[in-house]
Amino acid sequence: MSDLDLLFTDVEDDLRASVRALLTDRCDPASVAALYDGDRAVVAGLWKALAADLGLAGLLVPEEHGGAGASAREAGVVLEELGRFAAPVPFLTSAVVATVALADAVGPLLAELAAGEKTAALAVPLSASPYTPVPLPVRRGPDGLLHGTATSVAGALEADVLLVPVRDGATVALYAVGADAVARTPVVSLDMTRQLADVVLDGAAGEVVVADAEAALRRALLTGAALLASEQAGLAQWCLRATIAYLKERRQFGRVVGGFQALKHRLADLFTEVESGGAAARYAAVALAEGAPDAELAAAVAQSYCGELAVHAAEEAVQLHGGIGMTWEHPAHLYLKRAKADQIAFGTPGAHRAHLAGLVDLPT
Repeated sequence: MSDLDLLFTDVEDDLRASVRALLTDRCDPASVAALYDGDRAVVAGLWKALAADLGLAGLLVPEEHGGAGASAREAGVVLEELGRFAAPVPFLTSAVVATVALADAVGPLLAELAAGEKTAALAVPLSASPYTPVPLPVRRGPDGLLHGTATSVAGALEADVLLVPVRDGATVALYAVGADAVARTPVVSLDMTRQLADVVLDGAAGEVVVADAEAALRRALLTGAALLASEQAGLAQWCLRATIAYLKERRQFGRVVGGFQALKHRLADLFTEVESGGAAARYAAVALAEGAPDAELAAAVAQSYCGELAVHAAEEAVQLHGGIGMTWEHPAHLYLKRAKADQIAFGTPGAHRAHLAGLVDLPT
């Protein structure tokens, strides 16, 4: 693999501190749990604070388009913190995936996203893999308008603009469609902190923003997969640390539960897994940022590992918290649901391992 500097810079440390401070103040578990009762009040205010006040909406947008001109290194730091808080914001879907898809776009949309004036979502299923052709259920009719239904789209409910891939002759074009021109039907999702929606276009007008978008779509999905690993690593870190803190306080049979050897072994195993996951996610982010030759390989390794790590860490957190871990009041269930939903986002761990097998000429 490439010789890359994986150490966090002072700028990245400051960015992490700023994001963590804001989330500590604005993203308490009770507000996040309220999403499962249909109360999404926390989403808009939290996203505005992150997108506009901290300027994170334009993190990956070049400076000439009004963005910060940062890279996947910084985006990975942000996603790690968002995973640590199970934050219900469309950073991954808008500031990462949609923004990367628009890297070669014409028009003012990219600058509007960078300024936090608009939020976008790529109208493909959350499960869409960077290794298979993107589903194209939407077509352009003889009237020049768009017709079709994109299912299980993440970030659609928060989006002002939908980026819709449409077959246009021999190529795939990316159309920008105003959210008010489509019907968005919320889907009851396992993870309501990143709720999915079905998007119905019935004669919607769209503007071509990328004429030949197949490479852009694959790049966006690969970036999403690579940086999702940072979110999963942050989620796993929270689960480990919250569980250790609880087991240091919980007493049973007259002694601290964390003193039992069987639990120490489980936590030690989980610690090594979490550290390995953090390293894999960091390498994927840095390789992507530096345009390393093995960036695609690093993304597949990170996603195949971190997808299962996050679920395992969340399951251990629920079980080792005992009875309280099974309750609605404790936030452990938020992390388990996010981990299970993330496990199928941008390709399952199995899909990434199958792609890795192809890269090294192993039969799948």
